[in-house]
Amino acid sequence: MQRGFRQVDVFGDTPGTGNPVAVVLDAEGLDDDDLRRFSVWTNLSECTFVLPPTEPGADYRVRIFSLSTELPFAGHPTLGTTRAWLDAGGLPSTPGTVIQQCPAGLIPVRVNGDRLAFASPPRTRSGPVAPELVTELVEILGISREKLVDAEWLDNGPGWVGLLLDSAETVLDLRPDVAGHPGVWDIGVIGPHSEGAETAFELRAFFTDGDGPLREDPVTGSLNAAAAEWLLSTGRARAPYLAAQGTAIGRRGRILISQEADQVWVGGRADVVVSGFVEL
Repeated sequence: MQRGFRQVDVFGDTPGTGNPVAVVLDAEGLDDDDLRRFSVWTNLSECTFVLPPTEPGADYRVRIFSLSTELPFAGHPTLGTTRAWLDAGGLPSTPGTVIQQCPAGLIPVRVNGDRLAFASPPRTRSGPVAPELVTELVEILGISREKLVDAEWLDNGPGWVGLLLDSAETVLDLRPDVAGHPGVWDIGVIGPHSEGAETAFELRAFFTDGDGPLREDPVTGSLNAAAAEWLLSTGRARAPYLAAQGTAIGRRGRILISQEADQVWVGGRADVVVSGFVEL
């Protein structure tokens, strides 16, 4: 069966410099094995499947897969799915705001031309990281303990554990290695740029799919969302600010963080770069 398909570049400074997400429109009739198989085949950090909503107020429902693992929420797939849905003719019930249904709840997404912004969902896990885990993470990153400023759980769905390092330069120089550290890892690292730089922080995100190799995600909305909540609440950042991600792997991710009252918004470009159909 032919199904609508879009591949959307999200958070790029210009189209093709961010993080791509594959979006299958009209995913009704596909079982979990179909979804996992296609997600793995795309070989992208995430693939999403759009379904009719089941919650009042939602414009669509989405299932998000990171290769074979289903996620309750992820940031760049949220913006990418919204852009794909709009590109395919979707009309939000409330002009200017799309409401996405996912296991993390109803996520508002604001539409402003080629830029979208989602409301950061609350973290499901926060607080300090156990000292023994911090020690292991420092070993994986290959840094001295003096480079580590703080650590915090940044779990709003994907399960990120966040490490604040002393500088953006330290973040960009990382060459992490999980050899000798078996397990499933979702590691986010953050470092401040110098005063007056174009961007306030540099981020990198490393993850494994099961016991597979460590991969780097080009630009990560969920990590930026949870990191922003942490940085703002501890006085380490002031909104609005612009964050960079993907620099170390040749991308130019730009993530705009803004805040209204206690709500953090995470925004950036979302550009359709591939449009057509897939046989599923």
